[in-house]
Amino acid sequence: MKIETKFLGEVAFKEEDVYTFPQGLPGFSDLQRFILMPIDADLPLVALQSVDQPTISFIMAYPFAFDANYTFDLSDEDKQTLHIEGNHEVLPYAIITMKETLQTSTMNLLAPVVLNITKKMGKQIVLQDNKKYPLHFPLGKGVTK
Repeated sequence: MKIETKFLGEVAFKEEDVYTFPQGLPGFSDLQRFILMPIDADLPLVALQSVDQPTISFIMAYPFAFDANYTFDLSDEDKQTLHIEGNHEVLPYAIITMKETLQTSTMNLLAPVVLNITKKMGKQIVLQDNKKYPLHFPLGKGVTK
């Protein structure tokens, strides 16, 4: 299958690469099928690309590359929704708000996108502690080379 993407042009993918978000994403509840596309081999960034609406794509970061102390617990309900049986299945990302440079861009640690890489399920969860998990964590604060 092929899709014309917003950021990376035409991309080929297989149906087994598609992640299902049963509830969609906040503000995009009708979009439930996405693929992950690496953006740059040297950066811990991916695009979460809608399969059904090619103009919708979110740039995400692997949060631990920018904040080594980032940690959170999944609720039993979230584990059930994502069919998670073990930690080895969990891959979290944080949606980035892009600014002029990557250093000045921010990522949302308050609402990570959690993927079950085994069962290809996804969900954006909202954490409750907005003092511990900032909505706008500056990437430049934790960027390492």
